[in-house]
Amino acid sequence: MNLVPAPGYILIRPLEGQKETASGIVLPESVKEKPSKGEVLAVGDSLISEAGSKVETWKDIKDGTIVVYKKWGGNEYRPQGSEEDLLFVKFEDVLGVEK
Repeated sequence: MNLVPAPGYILIRPLEGQKETASGIVLPESVKEKPSKGEVLAVGDSLISEAGSKVETWKDIKDGTIVVYKKWGGNEYRPQGSEEDLLFVKFEDVLGVEK
């Protein structure tokens, strides 16, 4: 991907939310939960604090990593000519990394 996130941000492709309940009831689009898990496509540089020091970030986060992020965090972005929405998420909105 040719898009590089700004320092302190990660570009994520959200993974599909739940399509049916545990009992097998298929959920319509209008009631699906917003995804909170996705694949990292690109990682921005570390932030620089006002004092000029580098703010360390997750060392495990790199392209292809699956992360869990705050459900209502991030900013949606749709690349020109694409059918899918991507998400810019701040490092601090990442809750965990799937291993």
